Amino acid sequence: MNNHPKFADIILPLPLAGVFTYSIPGELQTELAIGKRVVVPLGSKKMYTGIVQSLHSNAPDDYQTKDILSCLDHFPIINHIQLKFWDWISQYYQAVLGDVYKAAVPSGLKLESQTKITLNEAFMAEKALSKSEDQILDILGNSKDVSIASLNQATGLKNTLPQIKSLLEKGAVFVEEQISSNYKEKKQEYVCLHSDFSEEQIGDILDGLKRAKKQQELLYSYLNLSKHYFEDIPEKVSSNDLLQASNCSRAILKSLVEKNILKFYFEKLDRLDLSETPLRGLKQLNQHQEKAIHEIRENFEEQNCVLLHGVTSSGKTEIYIHLIEEQIKQGNQVLYLLPEIALTTQIINRLKSVFGNKVGVYHSKFNDAERVEIYNNVLENKSDKAYQVILGVRSSVFLPFSKLGLIIVDEEHENTYKQFDPSPRYHARDAALYLANLHGAKTLLGTATPAVESYYNAQTGKYGLVELFKRHQEIEMPEIIVADIKEARRKKMMKSIFSPELMAHMTESLENKEQIILFQNRRGYAPYLECKSCGWVPHCPNCSVSLTYHRHNNLLVCHYCGHGMAPPNNCDHCRSTGMEDRGFGTEKIEEELLSYFPEARVGRMDLDTTRKKNAYEKLIYKFEKQELDILVGTQMVSKGLDFDHVGLVGILNADSMLNYPDFRAYERSFQMMAQVSGRAGRKKKRGKVLIQTYTPDHEIIKNVVKNDYFEMYSSQLSERKEYIYPPFYRLINISLKHKNQRLVNEAANYLAQSLRKIFGIRVFGPQSPVINRIQNSFIVNILLKIEKKSSPAKAKWILNQQANFLKEIEKFKSIQIHFDVDPM
Repeated sequence: MNNHPKFADIILPLPLAGVFTYSIPGELQTELAIGKRVVVPLGSKKMYTGIVQSLHSNAPDDYQTKDILSCLDHFPIINHIQLKFWDWISQYYQAVLGDVYKAAVPSGLKLESQTKITLNEAFMAEKALSKSEDQILDILGNSKDVSIASLNQATGLKNTLPQIKSLLEKGAVFVEEQISSNYKEKKQEYVCLHSDFSEEQIGDILDGLKRAKKQQELLYSYLNLSKHYFEDIPEKVSSNDLLQASNCSRAILKSLVEKNILKFYFEKLDRLDLSETPLRGLKQLNQHQEKAIHEIRENFEEQNCVLLHGVTSSGKTEIYIHLIEEQIKQGNQVLYLLPEIALTTQIINRLKSVFGNKVGVYHSKFNDAERVEIYNNVLENKSDKAYQVILGVRSSVFLPFSKLGLIIVDEEHENTYKQFDPSPRYHARDAALYLANLHGAKTLLGTATPAVESYYNAQTGKYGLVELFKRHQEIEMPEIIVADIKEARRKKMMKSIFSPELMAHMTESLENKEQIILFQNRRGYAPYLECKSCGWVPHCPNCSVSLTYHRHNNLLVCHYCGHGMAPPNNCDHCRSTGMEDRGFGTEKIEEELLSYFPEARVGRMDLDTTRKKNAYEKLIYKFEKQELDILVGTQMVSKGLDFDHVGLVGILNADSMLNYPDFRAYERSFQMMAQVSGRAGRKKKRGKVLIQTYTPDHEIIKNVVKNDYFEMYSSQLSERKEYIYPPFYRLINISLKHKNQRLVNEAANYLAQSLRKIFGIRVFGPQSPVINRIQNSFIVNILLKIEKKSSPAKAKWILNQQANFLKEIEKFKSIQIHFDVDPM
């Protein structure tokens, strides 16, 4: 009797609800397992790589199943804990499993269906072909098979599908669906002797090459490099090393291969650096750190999550390192989450100096092949070559951990832990807590400025709380000076974007050979251009935002859709030539610094200067080695970077953060200013921070000056309770998008009315956001506020039901609806 399962539920990397059931053909009955990749057909021609979610004997009632075509893996690439985690992400964040799969697995492990076009060599044209059809046949005549993407590129046409369709109907071409893999193993080419020649035979071969001097020299070089005469097992010799040592061309090497004297062979080459590095061992903790780590261990006895609230430069990282050491000794894995790629540069060096090649890094600046190899390394978890510590950004929560003992979420308050687009719109900090729960692991949240929700959870006993308010080496917190820009402008003392106080302190710091960090959370040269005569401002044609001016390439750029255009010479409204830049970004600050301090070495850290893979590392290295005097940056410079010689930090426009229309604006402003202030005076002496503002008496600025987190937290907590916001209520934001503004408004009103019948006064909106059009789609939001005690799962089920009812109405079918659970 055959007890093998007959069907498999497959997760496909598509934004489709649910899983798809496929039949298991007889030859795959014993090969399939949960978590393996399989190739399956979808529709008449498409093929996808899916993940086996379950195996069973229940045929679906409503459709005829298709057969699985092949199984790609010897072993599962997704473990059972990951599948549980995916399921939770899908349910909690209102995302389909296909979107979770796409986010969780590196592209190199998701094979893609690529349509290949092949020439029918027997084709005889009965009628004249179009010019573009002739061009396509010429290209195919010189190639075996070509993908549609390649044809588009070769012909210069945006879309060759109409021509392909016509040629297909005429019988001129064949179309074939092939599965292609993005990931290829990296291989190193080596050279060895073709046979086990004796010394006498090798001597004869060398004599026979007397007339081919170059070939003889190359063979001598091989024998020297391989230590053939001195070692029982010759050393490996790569082709590149041999060619370099012999100073010969590859043609000479090929000649020896053709004569069967040498031969090529290949070995897999790791893209990952797993070489041994010198280790420094653990640093001794001071008494305050010892007390904190003792309290963390005590809290972990009772709690699964502990919040470490430690002021900037209090030595939190060193505490993390000691806790990681404990986990490694137990044979456990550790996930160390960071909010920004920029931070990994410094911390990876600190971790590698203690743990060597047990530390791996995972983030989006790695190419896809590197990410596949890190994924496989964690999956295989081999004791001799496995990463036990993964340092990464939010996507690291999806790695295939099998023995996770500790998750550290550094700078836990950062909003960059939240994924905004595309789905799943998860929060890595909150997801990490659930992941730790699945593994039976502990979670440590660390920050100098906790999120209000995290601190509330610690105050109410949901998390353990450990506080560390002494800076390392007893360095004092920086002196914070507030510069009143309004008053300076009234007295006509502001001659640039720098206040007189900031100019004086910058001059003093440079004279004392101290470094300076200037913070402005806006990149580009100027936020917008404006006509001096009529006030007209160039806007993005696709989004409801003004275009930001970038001087380095003389372009106006939309930071939402990427649209760019040359700055206009004339105003579109009044034709005046008087276009002026308004406001300032990091580019303009850099330019002004160079005009006031021509001798200073200035660097800029923002998205424009750090697009390349190693750009962060180079900038941070130069600043660390004092090859730069002033570093200008956006929020990247505020996040946990550790520099020894920073004497002054300047916050150039505190008001832009305070005036942002969001219930978290004050909390975020405090966090940003406190964090960037923490970069000053971290090792040698007390530093200075200068805040430029129009509102020096603002309560948040006063909190920053006093370094009074608790006062900020208390005032925000009372406001949030009054206006029903987290941590007292859960938020779910429903976004509706469409290119037709009238239609999306009508749909939003209809949906809001439907929801009010169920949720009553918990429904707010519909309301257009500040930027109500992005990439030509108009956006309308509905906000749902749910009491903590009510069931979020039930609320989400109702939301999905009502959204589906809306989409069943013919005119609303094309409306896009997105759910953002716990929006930031």
